[in-house]
Amino acid sequence: MKGSSAMKEIDEIQKVSQLYKVLSDPTRLRILLLLKQGELNVTAIGERLLMEQSAVSHQLKLLRDSHVVRSRREGKIIYYTLDDHHVIDILNQTFEHIKHQ
Repeated sequence: MKGSSAMKEIDEIQKVSQLYKVLSDPTRLRILLLLKQGELNVTAIGERLLMEQSAVSHQLKLLRDSHVVRSRREGKIIYYTLDDHHVIDILNQTFEHIKHQ
């Protein structure tokens, strides 16, 4: 049992580390802050951040693969939103921490 518990902890540490890697990119943070305000498609995100759609799509794929954002299709348009309230909590806590320093 002890070995199983240690392996689970190692796996969780790996996942936390990966999440922070994904959140460490300024472009991805800018996308998340936009999505914090509500659901957007790639075009809208690109326009607001002055980025090419292909670059936005690449960043969104990384965020989606890490379960930070989720998508839904409406016809030909794919809309993105934050995956759950935990993402908002992490962002809010991090920005509060920075303000506190």
